[in-house]
Amino acid sequence: MGPRNKTGVSEFLLMEVTKDLELQPLHFILFLFIYLVTILGNLLIIMAVISDSHLHTPMYFFLYNLSFTDICLSTTTIPKMLVNIQTQNQSITYTGCLTQLCFVLVFASLESFLLAVMAYDRYVAICHPLRYMAIMNFHLCGWLSLFSLFISIVDALLHSLMVLQLTFCTDLEIPLFFCEVVQVIKLACSDTLINNILIYLATSIFGGVPVCGIIFSYTQIVSSVLRMPSVSGKYKAFSTCVSHLSVVSLFYGTGLGVYISSALISSSRQTAVASAIYTVVPQMMNPFIYSLRNRDMKEALRKLISKIPLPFQDCVI
Repeated sequence: MGPRNKTGVSEFLLMEVTKDLELQPLHFILFLFIYLVTILGNLLIIMAVISDSHLHTPMYFFLYNLSFTDICLSTTTIPKMLVNIQTQNQSITYTGCLTQLCFVLVFASLESFLLAVMAYDRYVAICHPLRYMAIMNFHLCGWLSLFSLFISIVDALLHSLMVLQLTFCTDLEIPLFFCEVVQVIKLACSDTLINNILIYLATSIFGGVPVCGIIFSYTQIVSSVLRMPSVSGKYKAFSTCVSHLSVVSLFYGTGLGVYISSALISSSRQTAVASAIYTVVPQMMNPFIYSLRNRDMKEALRKLISKIPLPFQDCVI
């Protein structure tokens, strides 16, 4: 049996991507293109890390996990948006909404923790280069990844279980393109004080701790790099952090944009667009950022692509 709520609500209604019927095919193609690029780009990163022994290092192990998380987060939201555009039906079942809500929380939190772990990896590599492999050993890397996943799952399950206890009103329209915990709670008729407290606590802990970890790591990195005597050494050290800093800026920048837009803009559609960007754009751009700015990754991708058989390459002309 699926999860049941106290009011017997069977479905919610998501916001339409567009009300203009003529623009719906264009939006469908756009989101389909974004989804395919996201899946293909992150799959190439994963396959490159697996196939190239030179990339079997802690940094690329975490990049592998980040790419897998990006695929999962995109798959949690975009396919349902495509189905709704194609069928012109914005409904989502109660069970489906709760499932989507839970997985969005899991993978968004996991991405945040992975970015913090990757910042720690750069801190150890630059500030303690001689002890890097001893500190960032296989067991620690695996433990950090599993712990990040465990914490993310616990957070998502807590929110989901609290939503199960709510009583919902007759207005069941979610002003977003996907189910998000804050918006679902706003539809409840029952007291949501505990839910709101849990959200603030979770945001402070699961959002604040990774951000503080990233800031601390880069504060130490900058301090260490500035003490280096050679300019080339400084450039080389900073160049190893550029890709990660770009991904961090994109992920938290879009997240901050969603928060600001929801606080300052009264238009629910603009807020919905900002939320969609947060769950779509960083996941699509991450493979490009790491492949374009990383020489080792570009070489691994070149080798991987060269191994892919082209049509008719074995034909004799």
